[in-house]
Amino acid sequence: MHGLINQAIERFGRATYGDRFWERVCRGQGLPVRRFEAMQSYDPGVTEAMLDGLAQALGKARGEVLEDIGTFLVSSPSTEALRRLLRFGGTEFVDFLYSLDDLPARVRLAVPELELPQMELREHGPRSFSFVVRTEGAKPWFGHVMVGLLRAMADDYGALVVLEHMGASPGREIIAIMLLETAFAEGRAFDLGAPVP
Repeated sequence: MHGLINQAIERFGRATYGDRFWERVCRGQGLPVRRFEAMQSYDPGVTEAMLDGLAQALGKARGEVLEDIGTFLVSSPSTEALRRLLRFGGTEFVDFLYSLDDLPARVRLAVPELELPQMELREHGPRSFSFVVRTEGAKPWFGHVMVGLLRAMADDYGALVVLEHMGASPGREIIAIMLLETAFAEGRAFDLGAPVP
């Protein structure tokens, strides 16, 4: 597993629940590594153990933890670069949804070694969509991360949406998206220019 993924899970655990909590999760899972380097690769079993440990420690279903991680990836100040990458997808939430088909390619431009699942947006009506995450050869959990990420991005754009993970079948996960209002609230400020330190 790419180190960026493990590092994101670690950041979520430490930033949300504290260093002592994170150390307890790692110790409980018998993990030899507790701090992850972004550019290293790790055994996928380590990632699975981290997710299982978080779910057990928090008393949540694994899907809920994964959704929380997806939300964290967009809303945390420590991951502002990802939010910026996603906001380049368009000025409105619907434009952003259509840009997600290209997300794996955009991520590869920044981090060539990071392979994201293929994604496809399907439109069923002006406000009804489904989002398909192809999970061939991988455990079906990336869709739950996308639910949290989409929820946070809807807030970022000021849109009101209903999202539901429809489950996994061999090779894919499906997320139902119902767009109730595109301008429900004022979105977070976003400027195309990078912030000046």
